[in-house]
Amino acid sequence: MDNQQRGIRNTIFVIVIFMAAVVCGFIWRMGQPVIMSKEELLVNGAVLLSTPRKFSDFELVDHNGDAFSLKNLNDQWSILFFAFTNCPDICPTTLSTLANMYSKLDVEEQKNLQVIMVSLDVERDTVDKLAGYVPYFHDEFVGVTGNRHFVRRLTAELNIAYSRVDIGVDNYTIDHSTQLLLINPNGHYHAFFKAPHTEIALRQTWRSIKALF
Repeated sequence: MDNQQRGIRNTIFVIVIFMAAVVCGFIWRMGQPVIMSKEELLVNGAVLLSTPRKFSDFELVDHNGDAFSLKNLNDQWSILFFAFTNCPDICPTTLSTLANMYSKLDVEEQKNLQVIMVSLDVERDTVDKLAGYVPYFHDEFVGVTGNRHFVRRLTAELNIAYSRVDIGVDNYTIDHSTQLLLINPNGHYHAFFKAPHTEIALRQTWRSIKALF
């Protein structure tokens, strides 16, 4: 009888160990990025450039008043969003989506990705105004403003279209492209994400692109 009970206990022990291994393996696989083909990325709104594109250096300033240039885009991935603080809908909605996406990355992933809002309205979007706006969505996000000539050249090189639209006396809005640009750790334009944006698609496609880099 003792041998029989011992055999049953050993069998149960082996089954429990096996089930634990299966569960651990499943959890590990769930944490791994889903590697997508170029076509699958496109279906999910991410467009890879055939060759990452270099672009000119620039001299802007972030919402803390510190200099911001091309070197700030080196050594980690960057998502650039060209927007403005007076935007009534698309800009805050997109920043909220980015905040939800970013918040659900793990700590190491967050260290490897920065989200930057570049203002298209440098006359009104001062450093102080950006400091009160961008961190509202996430305290790790960076707002950038500065010389309009640098912004104009940067947007031209990155294919971001925008134009000022007067809406009354001494008032205006800005029509602009809504894609999010992905800059790789070499500081090169690597891909872009088409609107409409969702946190799940952004997170999954970025993880896939990063894994293949």
